[in-house]
Amino acid sequence: MFDNPQMSYLLPVLVFTFAVHLIGTLSYAVRLVGVTTGRIAVSFALFNVLVLVSRMSNSFQSPLIAKMIENDLARGLTELPLHNFQYFILAATAGTAVGAFLIPTFQRIFGRFVLSFNVHRSVPKVLIHGFSKAGVRQLRDHFRVPRSRRLNSLAPLRNLPFKILAMNVLSVAILTVGVFAALFAGYINPEFRGTASQLSAVVNGFATVLLFVFIDPYLSALTDDVIQGSKSEGFFRKCVIALVISRFAGTIVAQFILLPAAYLIAWVAGII
Repeated sequence: MFDNPQMSYLLPVLVFTFAVHLIGTLSYAVRLVGVTTGRIAVSFALFNVLVLVSRMSNSFQSPLIAKMIENDLARGLTELPLHNFQYFILAATAGTAVGAFLIPTFQRIFGRFVLSFNVHRSVPKVLIHGFSKAGVRQLRDHFRVPRSRRLNSLAPLRNLPFKILAMNVLSVAILTVGVFAALFAGYINPEFRGTASQLSAVVNGFATVLLFVFIDPYLSALTDDVIQGSKSEGFFRKCVIALVISRFAGTIVAQFILLPAAYLIAWVAGII
């Protein structure tokens, strides 16, 4: 399945990638909790603890993959190990799928954390309570399997924000593939692999613009509309489900753009 000499690098990257996309998918549930509890600011503040885990996982990915590339080039690799990078993206798809499955459970558990924070006013105390015997029991009691009627609620499709969903597919695809494509370009153009790896910031920058200029403001405005009563909570849930599906689709699209993006980055690295 994997190249044995690189197993110590491949497995951690798979785990980190899975964690990043799991947490990214669960972030949609945070808005649902904010709407149902009326504690939007507190919900995002508590979720930042998980965001820290996601960012730490992101920071470990690049050095591990870079070291793997260095080892491959040093031992005279004759074939591009594209399959390894495809597995990385598959881990992103798996993390997104598991995150989508856990959203109903996470929404209930995270809602309890938010209400607990209003009592304790301390993140460490909330975490200690969450991992206590009673907290673990609550985790078990709050487990929920997603219901098929949630998907049925997407109809009629005409009410969905299709432009936002399309942008979400594109931004997730680029963010998923950005670092991997830039590093894989090091195999294609080893002489400029350092330059290629730095271009990941440029690639991800475009996706970040889409995310923070179009998608996130739309979700924020929709959240405020629900709080103010101008939009129904049912419509909000419908949009969140659609966004989760579009996020999953984005990780699938990433598989198809990985190689073209890597060759494009390798070419750009050689001419700048």
